[in-house]
Amino acid sequence: MPSASTVRPDRRAGRRGPRRPVVVATALLAVLVLLAGYAAADAADVLPGPLTTAPPPEPDPWPQAPGAEVPTEGAAPVLAEASTAAPRPGPAALAAVLDPLLGAPALGPARSAVVTDALTGDVLLDEGGGAPRQPASTVKLLTGAAALSLLGGGTTLPTSVVLGADDGATPVVVLVAGGDVLLGAGAGDPGAVVGRAGLADLADEVASALADRGERRVALRLADPLAPSGPVRPAGWTPGDVALGYAADVTGVAVDAGRLADEEYAPRAPDPGLAAAEVLADRLRERGVDVVGDVARGDPAALPQDAPVLGEVRSAPLAEVVGDVLRVSDNTGAEALGLLVARASGAPVTPAGAARAVPAAVAELGVDVGGAELADVSGLGDGSGVPATALTGVLAAAAREDALRPVLEGLPVAGLTGSLAGRLGDEPAARGQVRAKTGTLTGVSSLAGVTVDADGRLLAFAVLADEVPATEAARGALDDVAAALAGCGCR
Repeated sequence: MPSASTVRPDRRAGRRGPRRPVVVATALLAVLVLLAGYAAADAADVLPGPLTTAPPPEPDPWPQAPGAEVPTEGAAPVLAEASTAAPRPGPAALAAVLDPLLGAPALGPARSAVVTDALTGDVLLDEGGGAPRQPASTVKLLTGAAALSLLGGGTTLPTSVVLGADDGATPVVVLVAGGDVLLGAGAGDPGAVVGRAGLADLADEVASALADRGERRVALRLADPLAPSGPVRPAGWTPGDVALGYAADVTGVAVDAGRLADEEYAPRAPDPGLAAAEVLADRLRERGVDVVGDVARGDPAALPQDAPVLGEVRSAPLAEVVGDVLRVSDNTGAEALGLLVARASGAPVTPAGAARAVPAAVAELGVDVGGAELADVSGLGDGSGVPATALTGVLAAAAREDALRPVLEGLPVAGLTGSLAGRLGDEPAARGQVRAKTGTLTGVSSLAGVTVDADGRLLAFAVLADEVPATEAARGALDDVAAALAGCGCR
């Protein structure tokens, strides 16, 4: 397969909750009704939020930048009310509608598709769904579910500074990485995910603590338990993937995933962890602290357990972080989550360890991941294989279990948000109704998500194609499938 660098991939492409029974209508429907009601008011510009019903601009063949929305005309409520009493599609009727679309030449000769009833997990359509195929960024569904199940959606990731051992006559302060790669360089923004924790706020705390100790001159070190020897790069990633800004080499702390400019595909810092430490050094100097010498890495294992904490900031809750990773397809963020999953599960804290730990954690949720083998946990690199049944299994589990619900809530919305902002906007049945994770590499196009069909039944679906002749045509074919499913009663 050609290098992933030749086609843009998707944008930046713990405890488990109690197991829920198959019939969980009350909790799920309450969430869906709330989402639908708020989204309808949001889209009408009655309440604040990302949705609107203003006239659409000219379509962009590539999705919008993160945070940008494609306004739509007459958008239907997002995730309209689902009902456990609604009739399920009949398998024969569903196949009659979808089979011709799944046979589109644009999807190439190697494709698989699965549709399930999300509330029961019953399979309604299965065309090669057990065969592992290259998932591209749809693998982030597994990564998000694994992180939520092992770490918990309410968990926040700490970035702290502690007092280290003296470096001769100079006190040493140590920036301790906690897995937050979405730090802000300035003050934290309590309403954001990227930049919820800010290095200016951390510097305020540290400068104040140092002043209380009578210290104004320090050396700064970085201790990174997730990447103790320096940045790590998952298997399958090419130098071009990093050079073109699709991702940064992974560390346990970073400012805006290592970006060096406020652009989606901006160049990335060669060592995002050290770059974050250097930003902190600058913020400390602005507050009158004399940071001497070069910032350097230290050994995390050498830090005493009782090292005095001089300051700490915390990320957005993990539920929001997972939602951001899914919505904008953040490769760096996904890999950082994978390292946290590896550590929580006792696996080696390496990209390879994460690639084993993520499917293992998903299997613990009762999802069949047989045949899945991952080269990375973001889907940016070549070499992964995931059955479509594993993806629909995760989606159905998220529909049934409160602890995994952020997987559904974070999915891009057709025609409105994230990596689906520029897709399905002209499909009335799908616009605002399909929530799905996209996946794109050279020769690979995939789509996996949920929709409420015309009869009000919540369905999960996954379509994987890994020998597509042309990306844009394949995307169109996938969108046709999603639109047909959303508009189908199929009884």
